[in-house]
Amino acid sequence: MEARYYKVTKIEGEYATIKDEETGDEIFIALFLLPEGTDLGTRLKYEFLEYEIIQ
Repeated sequence: MEARYYKVTKIEGEYATIKDEETGDEIFIALFLLPEGTDLGTRLKYEFLEYEIIQ
């Protein structure tokens, strides 16, 4: 499975909007599915059905 990279663009309550850095597609996702410490501007790597915070 190929890794996908996202950036958190919006947080509203218990949900976040993340944007695919390659395609520009946006996903609306529950914050509990993202790693602890996720905040606005956080970069994420999605691989093997799991999100990871990256620099």
